[in-house]
Amino acid sequence: MGEEEDNLNKMNKIVIAIDGFSSTGKSTIAKQLAKQLNYIYVDTGAMYRAVTYFALDNNLIGEGFFHSEKLIDKLDDIHITFKFNEALGFAEVYLNGKNIEKAIRTLKVSSYVSPIATISEVRQKLVEQQQLMGKDKGIVMDGRDIGTVVFPNAELKVFMTASAETRAQRRYKELLERGHNLSYDEVLENVTTRDRIDSTREDSPLVKAEDAIEIDNSNLTIEEQLETLLKFAKTKV
Repeated sequence: MGEEEDNLNKMNKIVIAIDGFSSTGKSTIAKQLAKQLNYIYVDTGAMYRAVTYFALDNNLIGEGFFHSEKLIDKLDDIHITFKFNEALGFAEVYLNGKNIEKAIRTLKVSSYVSPIATISEVRQKLVEQQQLMGKDKGIVMDGRDIGTVVFPNAELKVFMTASAETRAQRRYKELLERGHNLSYDEVLENVTTRDRIDSTREDSPLVKAEDAIEIDNSNLTIEEQLETLLKFAKTKV
């Protein structure tokens, strides 16, 4: 009976794709949803941030310049992995064996991640890795193009949205708690700029999949969002 149950569980596992604008809390809710379902969670935004960190660290992008061709040439030198941290309860991001989880969450990395994500060669490399991660299903993945490009056949697609001001306020509070010294206006400008770049890029722009469920979480608590997504997930399993 145990083996039959195991096979049934594998058969019933689904792919959950969560897309949406920056700072809508996609990662937070995706982590909790994956934990509740005992699924694997993958933060694709962290993968793009890791490439951005690499580009900044190697002086390939900065104020007024972006050596995109040099970055493309170095893509084979970029190895991104996730390692589960039991103490934290989630997987941290590693770049070429180095833990960069905290380093990629700065406003500086946030300011350059959207231009990095417009590069088709970068997207192709990361999408291939993401699709491999989801081949056995039982995965919750969040990003900008999960339901449209990475997993167009995902059983459950969610599109998260909230006003730019609400998202900026959340991000501002989060950065202050991490000890960053900056203004709300700087964060709001970063949020709106990222929205514009993400939504207008030629390769895999941020759009809501036709069969995605849209959730405006401007006035929803984490608990309310989780409860809603769990209901949707259970109807799809």
